[in-house]
Formats: sequence, structure tokens, C-alpha cells
Amino acid sequence: MQGSRILLIVGGGIAAFKIPELIRMIRREGASVVPVLTHAGAEFVTPLTLSALAESPCHTELFDLTRESEMGHIQLSRAADLVVVAPATANLMARMASGMADDLASTLLLATDKPVLIAPAMNVRMWQHAATRRNRAQLEADGIRMIGPDEGDMACGEYGPGRMAEPEQILAAIRNALGREKPLRLPPEAVVSLPSRRLMGRHVIVTSGPTHEPIDPVRYIANRSSGAQGAAIAAALRDLGARVSFITGPAEVPAPEGVDVIAVETAREMRDAVERALPADAAVMAAAVADWHVANARAGKIKKDGSGQMPGLQFAENPDILAWISQLHQGRPPLVVGFAAETDNVLENAAAKRLRKGCDWIVANDVSPATGIMGGHENAVTLISDAGAESWPRLSKPEVARRLADRIADELAGARE
Repeated sequence: MQGSRILLIVGGGIAAFKIPELIRMIRREGASVVPVLTHAGAEFVTPLTLSALAESPCHTELFDLTRESEMGHIQLSRAADLVVVAPATANLMARMASGMADDLASTLLLATDKPVLIAPAMNVRMWQHAATRRNRAQLEADGIRMIGPDEGDMACGEYGPGRMAEPEQILAAIRNALGREKPLRLPPEAVVSLPSRRLMGRHVIVTSGPTHEPIDPVRYIANRSSGAQGAAIAAALRDLGARVSFITGPAEVPAPEGVDVIAVETAREMRDAVERALPADAAVMAAAVADWHVANARAGKIKKDGSGQMPGLQFAENPDILAWISQLHQGRPPLVVGFAAETDNVLENAAAKRLRKGCDWIVANDVSPATGIMGGHENAVTLISDAGAESWPRLSKPEVARRLADRIADELAGARE
């Protein structure tokens, strides 16, 4: 980020109180910040605060005569390497989607020819409203990048998706956007090697990692999934330009930067998170979801009573997330990809699973202990679809992810045509 120029538009939401820290973090990375504060944003943070931290004037008015004699709003919109909107309120998103230009912020956004990253922040009902969903889809189709929102407690007392991403997450998304969008001065013959943006404007849901099903407050049922393959798939889809909703159980590997991370613990939480993330163009169900949960999980720690008897655990079936999303009558993603981790009769069991669940593709792999795949750094998969079974050589998990992401991009491009 050293030497990069960020035009930071601050909208009118309670999350604006986090922006001074974001400015400090950007400046520590060696980038410059030019703040723009909306009238509503000024209710939460002052121009003086932003100006002092950025060491740059904070702009608030479109018709500043001194600067407008030189078309200052055009210069502001073109001088930056990246435009960041945080918090991006429902109102700002609506104005962006409709192309309004009746104040400084909206005019800059309409006049810019630079990449734009927004960090939405609003009440959960506003985020889930049909109008916001339409505006979000339009912005994604226009190539606008988004980070968040996160899920959690709201200032209004409600709970759900709508919290602005934390400054650390926004900073990571800024790094990612600058890394992909900085102009590269290459000879014409090298252009073919530039990263593809074939999934720009597309939304993909990726589930990853294991789920933990509580037995009591200190014990749980889990599996050996590290989450490495799911994280790699999310990163590969992100690199092709997709907006990725990354729904992860308690994985060993960190979530990739530049994706919308939704952390869950149980299968039921994961299913609810997938439903909230819809609609999507594709869903990649890479998580190793527990088949059962303990129906009589204890509120307190189970103690040995000296009798030598095991506690009686009653099991109940978890929701089948892959079958549920594959068989949706309304809102089903055009492409649903499942995973089949098998230890015997791998291809036969995986092919049967695809038909039983109703997904379009299934990625089969042998996770027998001798393979070292579960929890390891490599994978050997077979992609099964209506076209048949295609076995790939043993590859690193990031390379498997890149191949799968390319196939998804091909499939969605064909559907669009």
C-alpha cells in the first residue's frame, strides 16, 4: 500500500466512530487518505477529527467555489487509486445504484473511473429488505466490491447481519483491491497473463471447515477437517472477481482476506447462515458438516459418578444443507457444488450422493488415513457431473481450488450466454 492514495467517503451511521482508527491503520501502511464526510456522517464524527488524522483537508461540500473553479470534484474522484465508502449506509447504496449525484459523495462516486470498495452498515431489516437486495445486486453487477457486513449485535438492540466490518477487515480488503487493481505496465504480448476477472459481479457462497456439535459446555463432536480446501476455494473465487460469502466452522486455517466471513459452530448455525447469504450465483458446499448433534446436550459439564457407566447421549439428525439448497424451489443458486469425502468405493458413493442430494456437481476425494488428505496440504479429487467423472492428479489444495474456480466461471459464463 506504500504510496497509494485512498479517497475515503464516510457515510452517516453509528459505525462511523470506527473510521478514525481505519485512517490511522491506512496511514501506518504508508498510504495517503483524503476524507469526504457526508452531512449525515458529520452527526457521528467531525471533519476536524478526520482531517487531523489524515493530515489532509476533509471535504464536505460539492460547491466549494475555490476548488470548483477547477472542477475539484472531478479531480478528487480521479486522483485516488481506490475509493472506499465506510460506512456505506442503505441510503448511500441506493443512491449509488441509481446513479444519483446530488451531493459531494454521490457525485464523486459517479465521476470516478477508479475501483470502489464499500463496507455496508445498517439495521438487519434494512440489509435484508428487498430494495437493499436489489441495490446490492446492481452494485455487484457494476463491479463494486463489498466487505461485510458482519453479523452481531446492533446499536439498535437487534441481532443479525448489518454490522460494518471491523477496520482490520476493511484494511485487508483495501490491500487486496490495490494489489489486484494497480496498473501493470506490461508489453502487449504479456496481457494474456493478467489475472482474470470473469466472476466480477457474481456472488458465490462457500461453506468450509468442520462443525462442532456440543455434548456439554466443554465437550463436542467434531471431525478432522482443517478447512484448508474451503479457504483455498474462497480465495480462488475472490481472485476471479467474485464476492464470496465464506461461511466457516471452527477451522484450523485462517479465512482468506477480501471475503465476507461468517463464523459458525454447529450445522444448524451453518444452515441458517447459508439461507441468509442467499441469493447467490453459485454455492460450493465444502464444509465437513456433522451428520448428527446431541439432542440432550447438557447445560453443565457431565461428571463421572463412579459407576463406570457411560452417560446416555441421544442423537438427532442435523439439517442436510447440501440437499436443502439443491432442492430449493425458489432462490436455488444456478450452480450447486457438493463434496463427498469417502473412505471406500469413493466414486460409486460420490455419484450416488450427487443424485440423492440433487446438486449439479460433486467433488469426490478419498480421505482414508493413508492418503493424508484430511488435514493435509494436498488433495486428489474427481469432479462428477452430468457429463461424467473427471479425475484430477494429486495437487496442492490451492491448485485444486483454482481449477474448480475456473470451471465455475466457465459454467456461469455459459449460463449467462
